[in-house]
Amino acid sequence: MKSIVENNIQINNQNFTYIINYKKIKNIYFRVKDDLKIYVTANPRVSVNYIESLLKDNAASIIKMYKREVEKLSKDNDIYFLGNKLELIISNNKPYISNDCIYAKDIKSAKDYIYSEAYDVFWARLEQVKESFNNLPSFKLKVRKMTSKWGVCNIKSMSVTLNTYLIEKDIHLIDYVIVHELCHFKHMNHSSSFWKEVSLHYPYYKQARKELNY
Repeated sequence: MKSIVENNIQINNQNFTYIINYKKIKNIYFRVKDDLKIYVTANPRVSVNYIESLLKDNAASIIKMYKREVEKLSKDNDIYFLGNKLELIISNNKPYISNDCIYAKDIKSAKDYIYSEAYDVFWARLEQVKESFNNLPSFKLKVRKMTSKWGVCNIKSMSVTLNTYLIEKDIHLIDYVIVHELCHFKHMNHSSSFWKEVSLHYPYYKQARKELNY
C-alpha cells in the first residue's frame, strides 16, 4: 500500500482534495493546510471508504478549518504600510510606493520592501517620541520580526527592539509601542506606576492596546 494517497471528495456540495498519509498510529487525524487540501493521518489498516465517511461525518469541522485557512490566506495577501492598505501594481522596477499603490514584481517583493523601511521609520518616530522623556539612558534600537510581542526593552543590553511587522500599523500605534518600551527604562514591570508613566506620554494607551490586541 502507498504511504501517501491523494483523492477528491465532495463535502456539503463543495469539492475538496484530501491526502492520506499512512503511519503506524492508533487514531485518525485530519486538518486543512494553507494549500486548502485536507490532510489525513491514519493507520494503514484504515480503509479509504471509512476515511471518506469520517470526513463527511465531520463536515462542519472541515468547512470551519477550510474557511479559517481561506481567511488567513486573504490576510496574508493584504499589504499595509503605516496603517494604509496598498494596492499591488505588478512592475519589474525596484519596489516603490505612490498614491496608495505599491509597485513590485510580486507580493513577497512588496512586503520585503515595506519591512526594509521599518528601521528608518521607527528611528524617526523614536527621535520624536524621546523629546517628551527626561533622563533616558543611552540605548540601541533594534528591529526584528517577532510573533508574540510588538516591542521589547532590554536593560541588560540597553536596547529597545521593535517588531518589524509594526511597520504595517498606523503611526500613532508605533508611537504607543515606543512609549511603552521607553517607560520600561524607569519601571521594569507593568505596575500601576508604569501605566501612570505611560499615560503621561500617551494618554490614550488603552485604546492603542485594543487596536494592537495587547
